[in-house]
Amino acid sequence: MRIMRINFSSIVIFFSALFICSSATLDHGTKNKQNEEGEWISLFNGKDLTGWKARGKAKWKAVNGVLTGSRGRGHLYADPIVTDFEAKGEFRITDQGHGANSGFYFRANEDPTEPKGFPEGYEAQICNNQEASTGWLWKPGNPTGRASALLTKDGEWFSMRVRAVGGHIQIWVKDSLVTTHDDTEFKEGHFVIQCHNDKMLAEARNLYYRVIK
Repeated sequence: MRIMRINFSSIVIFFSALFICSSATLDHGTKNKQNEEGEWISLFNGKDLTGWKARGKAKWKAVNGVLTGSRGRGHLYADPIVTDFEAKGEFRITDQGHGANSGFYFRANEDPTEPKGFPEGYEAQICNNQEASTGWLWKPGNPTGRASALLTKDGEWFSMRVRAVGGHIQIWVKDSLVTTHDDTEFKEGHFVIQCHNDKMLAEARNLYYRVIK
């Protein structure tokens, strides 16, 4: 009977090399996953309305790095058309006598029968005075995805982030995930900011998005 001698040093070296290769593969996979989320792209140059198109009665202007809408109901469409994405920005609404209401639309397009009316797409609601408030997901005229909490108030800046991949939609307010909802009705479209009525002020700044592939 032949006795085999085991070289434990060789075994240790072999498994160490195997671990290093596995780690490198995992790291490469993680980097690839991160690369699937593109670089952040600015939606607003901070100076003027280049890259935006206004519809409706609201008057829009750029003031000190802030997009401002007032004096009527209207919507401001950003140029890019997106499908799967992540978007973020800071928003503020101020009641001037008629109740402030706004929204950050996504995968939204003009209603072909009424281009100056409400966009056809999803809306991350911005409103502090009703149940279906900031962070709720709306579809045209209908509150669709319930937010877990109201974290905003009138006249206060707050951050909002939206992520939509396929039919899976998530909305964060002040870095808190408040809404998760699945819906596949709207596939692609624009980002849109709303000013709801003539006695309010809608403001937005630091607007960015990135494509998810």
